[in-house]
Amino acid sequence: MKKMIVLFLFLFLSNSAQAAVQTRVFEYQEGETVLQGYIAFDDAIAGKRPGILVVHDWMGFGPFANHKADDLAKLGYTALAVDIYGKGIRPKDAGEAGKLSGMYKGDRALLRKRILAGYEALKNEDTVDESKVAVIGFCFGGTTALELARSGAPIKGVVSFHGGLNTPTPMDAKNIKAKVLALHGADDPHVSQEEVKAFENEMNNGGVDWQFVKYSGAVHSFTNPAAGNDNSKGVAYNERADKRSWIAMKDFFQEIFK
Repeated sequence: MKKMIVLFLFLFLSNSAQAAVQTRVFEYQEGETVLQGYIAFDDAIAGKRPGILVVHDWMGFGPFANHKADDLAKLGYTALAVDIYGKGIRPKDAGEAGKLSGMYKGDRALLRKRILAGYEALKNEDTVDESKVAVIGFCFGGTTALELARSGAPIKGVVSFHGGLNTPTPMDAKNIKAKVLALHGADDPHVSQEEVKAFENEMNNGGVDWQFVKYSGAVHSFTNPAAGNDNSKGVAYNERADKRSWIAMKDFFQEIFK
């Protein structure tokens, strides 16, 4: 009997040790453009679960968004870090990033096509319940996440972390089916008070269920440690705002996926 118990414990612990967050990088397409995705999920969870799209900042597909996908997988979601720019297109510095992100901000139709391609790729994952999908984005990614909602995609929620809020087509808010959570640095110099007010008006006029949270002492990029700690530069990491905003996102997901 004791041997059987020991064997059972050995098998249980072995299986538990093998269960972990699984990741892979793969290619998907928008039209003729090849894009790169990073998928993460916990194989200890049986069956389908909500899926989360993660949209990178203006530096493009890379470790920051991929690590966020890992963190979401540990929370029980399947997360896909998407690629808006295209495979191998990675800005070398802020100057290149500004030009590249600006091109997509100036062509919202193309931006929507790129994020919709990621949405379709996520829905095709075996572990994803396609009726329960949300999107989060950071900086440029926050702008992109909001555009997915404005496109009318049948998603459950949007979370923008220090994202751009403006749009050339505010009337498209009427297409939004998702609940919206915008997490914002109270001292962010890159998003004007006029832009914030216009966003609030857009959400109200569109009849959207929305929340807007400001974090004191936080500027742009407050979730990214690589942004440094000098607020005078307009971009800086803020540990308190980073932690609080992540908790706000988790609570939001508990609400929309209940």
